[in-house]
Parts: sequence; C-alpha cells; structure tokens
Amino acid sequence: MTDHIHFRIDDRVARITFARPPLNVLNIAMMREITGALAECAQRELVAIVFDADKTSRAFSAGVSVEEHAQETIFQMLDAFHSIFRLLEQLAKPTIALVDGAALGGGCELVAACDIVIASDRSRFGQPEIKLGVFPPVAAVLLPRVIGEKRARELILTGEIIDAVEAGRLGLCNHVVPSAHLEPKLLEILAKLRELSGTSLAYARQSLDLGRGRSIEDALDEQENIYLHELMKTQDANEGVKAFMEKRKATWRHR
Repeated sequence: MTDHIHFRIDDRVARITFARPPLNVLNIAMMREITGALAECAQRELVAIVFDADKTSRAFSAGVSVEEHAQETIFQMLDAFHSIFRLLEQLAKPTIALVDGAALGGGCELVAACDIVIASDRSRFGQPEIKLGVFPPVAAVLLPRVIGEKRARELILTGEIIDAVEAGRLGLCNHVVPSAHLEPKLLEILAKLRELSGTSLAYARQSLDLGRGRSIEDALDEQENIYLHELMKTQDANEGVKAFMEKRKATWRHR
C-alpha cells in the first residue's frame, strides 16, 4: 500500500507517479515508498522506469522536506533519499523523468539521475539548498557530470533557478515541449525502447555508469560523511533550517 505515490507496470514499463500534491515534497515515508517500488522493479523484466507527477500537482517535486532536516531525523532522511539513487544505479534500467512544473532540490537531483528527461516549457529547475545553509549531496555528485563542472558549481553555490529552455541548453533536459505534448513524446520514446532487449539495455546502462568513473555508491558515502558529521554540526546549517520553518530570514553566524 502506498499513500504518496502511484505505482504500476504496463508492457515492460514501470511508472512511479508522485502523488503528494500540491508540490510533492519528499518526506521519509514517500521516499521509502519510492524505494519499495524500485525494489519491485528489480524483480521484473523492464525496458524503462518513468517518474512523473499526478495531474493535480503544481510541481514535479519541490524537493526534500525541510522539516525532516531536524537533528532527530536527518540521518533517516538522508538514508531514505540516497537509497533511491543507490537502487537506481544497481537496477541499471533506463529511467525517464516527465517534468511539468518545478523540479527543485531533491526533485532536480532525481531529474539529473535520469537517463532521459522530457520537460514542459513551463518547468523550472534548481538546487536552492545553499539558501538554507546546506548543500545537495546528490547534485554535488551528479550535476557536474550532466551539465558540466562550471555551470553545476554556479547553480549549487548560488541556488539559481533556471527555466526549461536553459535546462535544455545545458543538457539537463533531453526534450522541452508544451505541456500537452509531454505524454505523446514519452510514448514515442517508450515505443523505441519496447522494441529492444531489456537485458541489453541494462548492460548498456551499466556500462555507461562504469564509464564515468566513481560509482554513485562510493561518492555518496563520502558526501554523507561530510553532510552528517561536519555540515549538520555547524550553527548555520541548523539556523537555515530553523529559519525556513519559522518563515523568517536566516541570521548567519558563519560557523
């Protein structure tokens, strides 16, 4: 049973639909449901896993719950979120993100992890975590690989939000189309994948992952150590999260 996602498999394609409107903020329970769906995918012969959002949502995902950055839940939150990316790498199945609206923070990180991204022309992307006094570990690993080192550093260090056209220019999105054309474009790509061997696709994706150097597993282990044992012990990281929840401007102490 799932409360925050819809999950179905049809004709060798799994579809994980975020259903926590309006913004599909990823809390621990929702992330564990996603992990459970991916575990089910591991048992099936698939040519693709599609991530999208329920039609009632205003965003693909506005990111990970800030409230769960509290000291008592930060470890569980990070573990639940990073488990998604570890599983995606282990599954080695083609992944597609269908984005209509904002993909921010953890939502943008999931987009960066997908092989193919189809976005509507009204979509926006960004990593605003730095404005809360923290940083995005997955984006620090993946974004430079996807859009290039310099632009990735700028987005992460400034928290800049970019539109779909810029995301397409950078290579974060494969296709930018009007909202009404999202599903037809997805079906066009799925038709190509369904003609292929699921086994061969898995080997191809695994080979692509190996070809880029360090695995996500190894890189995330290092990122988690910095995030949990260094960053989250600073005054500013705790102040940023607290200020967000109290709806006020953060007072940085720079320590």
